[in-house]
Amino acid sequence: MSEYRQRIVDDILLDKLEAKGAVLIEGPKWCGKTTTALQVAKSVIRMDDPTKRDENIVMSELNPVMILRGDTPRLIDEWQIAPKIWDAVRYEVDSRGEEGQFILTGSAVPVESKEITHSGTGRFTWLTMRTMSMYESGESNGDISLEALFDAPDKIYAVNEQDINSLAYIICRGGWPRAIGMREKAALSQAVDYYDAVIKSDINRADGVNKNPERVKRLMRSYARHQGAQVANTILRDDIAANDSEGLSDETVMSYVNALKKIFVVEEMPAWSPNLRSKTAIRTSDTRYYVDPSIAAAALGIGPKDLLSDLNTFGLLFETLCVRDLRVYAEYIGGEVYHYRDKTGLECDTVIHLRNGSYGFAEIKLGGEKLIEEGAANLKALRDKIDTTKMKEPSFMMIIVGVGSYAYRRDDGIYIVPIGCLKN
Repeated sequence: MSEYRQRIVDDILLDKLEAKGAVLIEGPKWCGKTTTALQVAKSVIRMDDPTKRDENIVMSELNPVMILRGDTPRLIDEWQIAPKIWDAVRYEVDSRGEEGQFILTGSAVPVESKEITHSGTGRFTWLTMRTMSMYESGESNGDISLEALFDAPDKIYAVNEQDINSLAYIICRGGWPRAIGMREKAALSQAVDYYDAVIKSDINRADGVNKNPERVKRLMRSYARHQGAQVANTILRDDIAANDSEGLSDETVMSYVNALKKIFVVEEMPAWSPNLRSKTAIRTSDTRYYVDPSIAAAALGIGPKDLLSDLNTFGLLFETLCVRDLRVYAEYIGGEVYHYRDKTGLECDTVIHLRNGSYGFAEIKLGGEKLIEEGAANLKALRDKIDTTKMKEPSFMMIIVGVGSYAYRRDDGIYIVPIGCLKN
């Protein structure tokens, strides 16, 4: 058995177990939910064990308390297979009156959610787990802390150890724990295998409806092409319909996209709504992202060499990589990641907003002085629009780059940070 790699969510999980009776860990398959939970669980039941699956489901219907027996924290893996477990856990947490009793993991939202009669408020807490960030996989040296940037340091310094070739590989391999440390060919195949599993079976688990595999392929390819964009489902529909002999309704496309959300393949980014000096209309559409850039690469059928010969696509998938890492890091410090775009066309790739109201701007650029200057101009323009009589000034402004030798602070206060230097 390979040695466990420490995850940023390890500490978050311990904190949540101390605060609530049950923790629900959600996220895509193969991202390491069960392995992480096993580091602290004292007993476990795997609901999807093929030798006991039917028996477990029957027991969850007849006497769910039997499923919950065991040393605590007790891990109930792939709980959504038997949704009635949710109410049983809630009741058991109430009865015991103790925290840290259960860990539930799930790679899909339950199809039969009508069997859940209580929200779990006060008993459950939620933890979103994603694929490994570059810091977790050992490919960021972590010399620049996102949390520390909120203190607006006068100087930062770090040396970037990644180059454009290694970034292309990291994007296409993704942050799948099993892929880390594998030889290149085997590592790159992990995302392709994941993509194939989504098309052939996993997407159907989301709502119990069998879907046309060719349509799923075309949808996922279209979705990959629109990484970082605020595109309507009608655009995705038109992309799919271009090679579809049958008519395709907006409702069908929406059901496919929702299914991908339910199995945590896509994680769209909401818009940020600040207080502005003027009455500029803010665009509120979500931005499209896969949970891991390697899914986009697999959907497009490309590898590292293809990215190196198409810098436009490289830039789009690099943005997906950075968004994934920012989400992992921001969750640790109690923050969320948003995007900003208004009717004038001014936009900011990411806004990291903490619960205490502090926030920072981060533009994402693969590299190059021209792109960096464009990003800096965007950051300053957005900063100048903020009504600081009604909200705080941004704690920092940052440009995350892929190619660049150093992390440093410019004379105008903007931080230039290679993704290979960033951590939580």
